[in-house]
Amino acid sequence: MSSQVSTFMQNDSDIKHIQKRATKPTMWQSLFNSENIEKCAVESLIAKKKMQKHRQDLKNIIMMSYGQAGWEDFLKTEISIRRERAELVHQKEIQKDKIINAIAITVLIITIVGFFVLLFFIWKANKG
Repeated sequence: MSSQVSTFMQNDSDIKHIQKRATKPTMWQSLFNSENIEKCAVESLIAKKKMQKHRQDLKNIIMMSYGQAGWEDFLKTEISIRRERAELVHQKEIQKDKIINAIAITVLIITIVGFFVLLFFIWKANKG
């Protein structure tokens, strides 16, 4: 049962993070993957409804086995684990998004500077 609870908590956290990414896409995603964002939003909604049903089933099992105190204990443990996991796992994705955005901005700046250098050389060739 503990492995099922662990899997449930991990999946629930992942679904919440997918929802967050669907509502706040990165610059790169909003430019090139707009249909992927909508697909992500639909999938997260469906998964959220399934998770609500699984959570109710889990609550029933814990309440039958350990009572109200067991359920409250589970909730406290769940909150602390979620906080720790969210910081570690999803920080990697945020870092990845920052790197992609930085690379895209750098390429854009280099392209713009290169264009102006090209214009300068063309201007100098025509003038001189």
